[in-house]
Amino acid sequence: MSEFVPITAPARQRQQASIGQPVKRRDGVAKVTGAATYAADNHPKDMLHAVMAVATIANGRVRALDVAAAKAHPGVVEVMTPENRPALAKNPDDRDNPFMFRLDLLQSDRVRYANQPIAVVIAETFEAATEGAALLAPRYDVEPAQLDMHADSEAFVPEAVGPGAPAESHVGDIDAGLAQGSHRVDSTYETPAQYHNPMEPHAVVAAWEGDKLIVDTPSQAMTIARGRLAGLFGIDADDVLIRSPYLGGGFGCKGALMSPQVLGILAAKMVGRPVKLVPTRPQMYGPLGHRAPTSQTLRLGMDDAGKLTALSHHARTTSSMFDEFFEPSANISHTLYASLAISTTHDAVRVHTGTPMFMRGPGEASGSVALESAIDEAAHACGMDPLAFRLANYADVEPISGKPFSSKRLYDCYAQGAERFGWAKRVLAPRSMRDENGLLVGWGLGTATFPVIMFEAEARAIIRADGTGVMETGAQDMGQGAWTALAQIAADSLKLELDQTVFRAGTSDLPDGGVAGGSGHTATVGNAIDAAGRNAIARLIDMAVADTDSPLHGLAADQVEARWGRLQAVDDGARSEGYADILRRAGLRELEGHGRGRADADVGERYAMHAHGAVFAEVKVDPDLGQMRVTRMVGAFAAGRVINPRMVESQFFGGMIWGLGFALHEKAETDPRTGRIMNANLGEYHVPTNADVANIEALIVNEDDPHVNVLGIKGVGEIAVTGTAGAIANAVWHATSKRVRRFPIGVADMIAEPATAD
Repeated sequence: MSEFVPITAPARQRQQASIGQPVKRRDGVAKVTGAATYAADNHPKDMLHAVMAVATIANGRVRALDVAAAKAHPGVVEVMTPENRPALAKNPDDRDNPFMFRLDLLQSDRVRYANQPIAVVIAETFEAATEGAALLAPRYDVEPAQLDMHADSEAFVPEAVGPGAPAESHVGDIDAGLAQGSHRVDSTYETPAQYHNPMEPHAVVAAWEGDKLIVDTPSQAMTIARGRLAGLFGIDADDVLIRSPYLGGGFGCKGALMSPQVLGILAAKMVGRPVKLVPTRPQMYGPLGHRAPTSQTLRLGMDDAGKLTALSHHARTTSSMFDEFFEPSANISHTLYASLAISTTHDAVRVHTGTPMFMRGPGEASGSVALESAIDEAAHACGMDPLAFRLANYADVEPISGKPFSSKRLYDCYAQGAERFGWAKRVLAPRSMRDENGLLVGWGLGTATFPVIMFEAEARAIIRADGTGVMETGAQDMGQGAWTALAQIAADSLKLELDQTVFRAGTSDLPDGGVAGGSGHTATVGNAIDAAGRNAIARLIDMAVADTDSPLHGLAADQVEARWGRLQAVDDGARSEGYADILRRAGLRELEGHGRGRADADVGERYAMHAHGAVFAEVKVDPDLGQMRVTRMVGAFAAGRVINPRMVESQFFGGMIWGLGFALHEKAETDPRTGRIMNANLGEYHVPTNADVANIEALIVNEDDPHVNVLGIKGVGEIAVTGTAGAIANAVWHATSKRVRRFPIGVADMIAEPATAD
């Protein structure tokens, strides 16, 4: 397990709550000095190296592998194929929950997508394993591959989208609403396939000790992963230890156990020695999830006052031939804009790719760029400023359900963001603003939203005999600052200073830390931590008031409160004593408290719960060359209680940068003949770099939500993606008068004649 305490304790000039303070990362020094241990940094004694051989076709069968040549190579110990792979206790194609995906574990010679693992070479060195994999020289029986998302004859309506949401939702009469409107928008927007590219791949170091399994691997959900491994190998979950103290990025792709990780564990079982397997960067494109492409058609009707009379959002996406995950893009239209009628629908086409999965803002990211572009088109059709149009269609209750919002400060996000950005100076007509160098200037706006999601988590609090505290939970930090923010919650729950609190996390033998995903980690684990701390304090109070030697003896429990390592009478501060004194008299070395975090189903039935925001973007475009640059972005976000403003600002920056990449950079190029990803590397798969990001600012709009959970936390990891891509697309249109509806927007779009006139 891992634990973090400050390098030096701060001077105690005054005592204050940790929550709300911009505490620096507790793990920052370990990371910048190289002391932080990631999965691939582990090297147990007698460890071997494993390398996957992957398919170069999208559909067919492996007819032959030259296993003899690979095994004859110096240093190669074994080659694992479908013919000799160790047996599993459970079919890897079984799925028990939406956070579990079907795995490719060498079940057969069938190839279902390019880059599918087809064999594993195990050797004394990484180089020998790599060379052995090349010597396998696979031969295939190739079959035609389905790769076209636009194959209407193949489209079907899935049973559910995302993690189980309805594929269709309707309120009101769409056809009547469209007929009623005096203005109309009918446009189709396309987003490409995007692949997770965290700095750390899905590395695994696996060692078997009899029937006990020890695994070092990055995981956003260790308890779920532990259960999956226990089922696959037919062992007790308590005999599986997953260590994941640090994750070098996740974005959703480490939320479920994936095929390469299990192949590394199988390899270790096969050879009876520890094995390390680290997918190469090109091997990340296929068996490890991606955001599926979409084609989204929006039909909007508006009356003369700019009020929406109808909002229809249809999304088509893809999934693999063998599993079910469908990007829920249209569902973004459930929550943002008031309309007399709303309809959201999805259909899908199965293609020969790896299975799509959760990728930062699944559904919301791809859906919002289409919705916000369509809303901008609607504002232009009505002759209105884009902000004025959004305010005219501001939803006071959730449009699709009619539920009141648990809290909503989107209006303040618009107001504060617009003021900081200078939106009032925007010229309404497109292609009307230039800078001193003659570059076209465009200003765009996008509304951001993300639902409040909570999973289930547990925590254990310990008050020690010296008066300090320990908080334990199997939580994960993939760079978002969880080590720090959760420690702040822990300190406040135990009513201790931050430097008096040890925070332990990162291993599966600790209480279930839930899922670090869906922007719900801090809310879920944070509330478990808060409950555990309060439970420990309550037990300590019970001990004190029952102890005849305590100055608090005889008081009722609700007449005693905890303050900075001491218990005291609520109405008499002189009646107090330290935690250590209470435990010393009781002869205890420590006292435990336990807590759980989970969503309140009753609250979810009564309220719509979302974080909100507004992103304003400035784009400059060379009118002759078509080169684009985002020169300014201002985002304003209301996301409930902020635990650490420094970490939250960092998350907002990251989301806005991701949105910039969505709008202008990121796209996987698929060879239509072979199904292979042609830019499966970080040289040609473009994501924003420092040179692409100019002036960026994130405003935190204060929001008190008494309903979402005890701590009032919503979530910040994904919301900033959702407004940004649309804001940039709208700014490009405002600069150039060219409405680009296929993403990412490129130079070719700027120099080409517009497909349709606005």
